[in-house]
Amino acid sequence: MLNLERLRVLHTIWTTGSVGGAAAALHVTTSAVSQQMARLEREVGQRLVERQGRGIRVTEAGAVLARSAADVLNLVERVEAGLAEHRGVVAGPLAVAAFATAARGLLPGVLAELTGRFPDLDVSLSEREPDAAVAALRRGHLDVAVVQDWSDDVLGVPDGLSRRHLLDDPFDVALPAGHPLAGRSAVAVTDLAGDDWIGWSTGQICHDWLAATLRRHGAQARIRHTASEHSTQLALVAAGLGAAVIPRLGRDPVPAGVRLVPIDPQPARRVFALWRDSAAARPAVAVAVDVLAAHAAAMDTDRSWAAGHGGST
Repeated sequence: MLNLERLRVLHTIWTTGSVGGAAAALHVTTSAVSQQMARLEREVGQRLVERQGRGIRVTEAGAVLARSAADVLNLVERVEAGLAEHRGVVAGPLAVAAFATAARGLLPGVLAELTGRFPDLDVSLSEREPDAAVAALRRGHLDVAVVQDWSDDVLGVPDGLSRRHLLDDPFDVALPAGHPLAGRSAVAVTDLAGDDWIGWSTGQICHDWLAATLRRHGAQARIRHTASEHSTQLALVAAGLGAAVIPRLGRDPVPAGVRLVPIDPQPARRVFALWRDSAAARPAVAVAVDVLAAHAAAMDTDRSWAAGHGGST
């Protein structure tokens, strides 16, 4: 009988493309991965991986077994989830991932509630961009992922994953307090077409949305400065170096000299939770998703995090 853990190792090599990637995903050493593969090859009597340059590749026989291993691992997870549901105990490891602003703005309260209510639950959080989180979730390296997309940049959710909408996260424009439009109740992005901008790097959703919005109105976005942290972007706005589009979720304290003004029409990203269908019956997963939804609902209706909470002038 084939060893389940060795099948998992092969499947992880196949999905990550390397021994190092598999070792990182499984939290073991590369030598442990190699040893498991050597034992699995002896069990099946065929070469499953072979050297290719400095790395390795999965052989044709290895790919056949890895594809079958995915089905086996999925079935095992369903059985384990069913048994956990029968026991009704919220316990064991629970690996959660979230994009940066959700990790900062939503997850601390969620994790505190989960660990407080369920002392036998071993929760861990990692920060991952949505595409990376989806890939890790499919491989079985995560249990729940909090991801985001925009209406004009939809995140693909593969078969085998379930989703639950958590909240819509609006964006406001951050302006220096002395800006002529800083006192408005709302502003169109096109009203700021001639301004300098502070944003994320090319290829990130917010950057591309801003550039595309201005382009549709015949303007070129002058993005003078880029920064990955909201706090850095807001500090640059406070220094009078430009405007920035800032989401409300996970927003940093707004420094003095910055005003936040709602954008009209209001852009918003959709935030949702993902988990594997095969793990849906597991109480820890179900509870985690419910707690996420409850905290998101409370945040969505709490106007203390909404627009207009800019720094003093």
